Amino acid sequence: MSEISLPLPVARALLGPMFAVMFNARLPFTVQRRLMDLGAAGQLLPRGTRVERLNLGDRPAERITAGPVSDAITVLYLHGGGYTVGSPTTHRALAAVLAREIGCRVHVPDYRLAPEHPFPAALDDAEAAFLDLVATGYRPDRIAVAGDSAGGGLSLALALRLRDNHGYTPAALGLIAPWTDPNEIPERSRDLVINKPWSRACAAAYLGDGDSLDPGYAPLLGELHGLPPTYVQADVDELLHEQCLRLMAKLQAAGVTAEFTETRGLWHVAQAQATLVEPAAKVTRELGEFLRQALRPAQTRSIG
Repeated sequence: MSEISLPLPVARALLGPMFAVMFNARLPFTVQRRLMDLGAAGQLLPRGTRVERLNLGDRPAERITAGPVSDAITVLYLHGGGYTVGSPTTHRALAAVLAREIGCRVHVPDYRLAPEHPFPAALDDAEAAFLDLVATGYRPDRIAVAGDSAGGGLSLALALRLRDNHGYTPAALGLIAPWTDPNEIPERSRDLVINKPWSRACAAAYLGDGDSLDPGYAPLLGELHGLPPTYVQADVDELLHEQCLRLMAKLQAAGVTAEFTETRGLWHVAQAQATLVEPAAKVTRELGEFLRQALRPAQTRSIG
């Protein structure tokens, strides 16, 4: 259950204007970041949540727990925000729900953001964070990687880099409405959360002087064979829905075990409001169950 349960129409009416203010291409990214951090104060944390601050891959990070944990498994969670905004603070509630559902520590690195640090800074930081977890004793196949939106794209790009550069395969990928091809221009102007001018500004800021066809920047363009079991979630009304369908088709063509859940009536990364809205809590629990099964393969209860 969510900590409280706002009716969906009420939640949408409250959140829509907030998103319109925060994700405004006319605002400096520094201002957007501050607004997001302030807005995170309204997200309730599950009872028993513990937040520890540490360094991970030479970057600040948070380690989140919310109840009993297994020392053998963990999740590396890469937050969304168009590679330009967002932080462990903005995604603390979502990380805590996953920590509670899986029964493990969830590590959320504060990776560098564009435009100050364009591609591949975020990917370099994600790689360093994963390798640091391995160095501290976690087996690569007992680390799941998850993320939302840009963090979902970053999770996929990280899995490709780990495969190609280190021969590592994480336990699983959990991708919430992943932005896997920033080159793609949405047909519609906006959904409840994201608008086209803002997303194009983020894509340009993150690319900088890089190659837009580099799979590190647009992992949907890469070769996806050999990836771990992957779970993708998206709402049918969001701008990234069609891109998620393309990703699923490509994963399946590459022989990757992949599952897809479509929601109706939610919004882009509604999982961040899992402690406020019961339908968002339900789909977040499903993600947690998928990751728990991958991290603890002897337990075979199906998600749902």
